[in-house]
Amino acid sequence: MPKQPTASEQITNEVTSWPGVEAGPGKRGEFAFKLGTREIGHLHGDRAAHFSFPKDVWAELKEQDRITYHPVFPSSVGPASRRIDSDDDIRDVIALLRLNYDRMVARFGVPEHA
Repeated sequence: MPKQPTASEQITNEVTSWPGVEAGPGKRGEFAFKLGTREIGHLHGDRAAHFSFPKDVWAELKEQDRITYHPVFPSSVGPASRRIDSDDDIRDVIALLRLNYDRMVARFGVPEHA
């Protein structure tokens, strides 16, 4: 029986299929997704995803219970965290990364080397 891909594998397979996205290890043990030099979010294994959103977007996502405070910045609006416990979480992490991706593409375009 084929092995089910892990949460991080599923997320990485999808997100790296988007034009211009590169992925790789960061400086603090995270696995980051970048569009050029800008990070759209990162994973901590198969258990958590971290992002940064504009304050108004963050507030809306928090109200919808899609994100919570980032553990390193527990009282800051902008940095965000999402646990990954289920297939629904995997789908929403991908959607949250896509939200950041679309915002960045609209503002900066896709890097030329992509």
